[in-house]
Amino acid sequence: MTVAAAALAATVLTAPSAVAAHGPEFQTSKKADAQTKSFVQANPQAVAAAATVCGSGFDQVSKVVPLPEGTDPRERLATLFSYINDSGKGCAILDNNVGSARYMYLKVCDINGRNCDTDSGTFSQYAGPVYVPSVACAPVTAKMGKSSSDLSISYKSEYVFPCN
Repeated sequence: MTVAAAALAATVLTAPSAVAAHGPEFQTSKKADAQTKSFVQANPQAVAAAATVCGSGFDQVSKVVPLPEGTDPRERLATLFSYINDSGKGCAILDNNVGSARYMYLKVCDINGRNCDTDSGTFSQYAGPVYVPSVACAPVTAKMGKSSSDLSISYKSEYVFPCN
């Protein structure tokens, strides 16, 4: 990660309500669920800030999941963001919303469970970005806790991108 990218990430992803100054323009996928649409409407700066981590071209938010699931979005420990670019490639990040370093794990694979990309370690800001070459029904695993054996979040979904 370049110094400029690290500085940007430190500035915009520390808190979920961070403002991305001149952040990327993004749109919400037509296939996004109601929870994602609601989150995007309530938190456009956080969604724009997270998009910068994926890089240029990832301007379509596919899914946003406040974690742990069922938590009031204002009390979340982490937020899973997924984005799509124009060529159909997907990107996901797991944003750390607690403000201190935690063990984090993020894995996304293609529909066949192959071509997986994983990021794990102790992070104060986010895990990822992780990429998948085709977004159709891409399964995702997201974990976060004090350590890999003391998890407060263990989320697994059959898809983080819509099934076509």
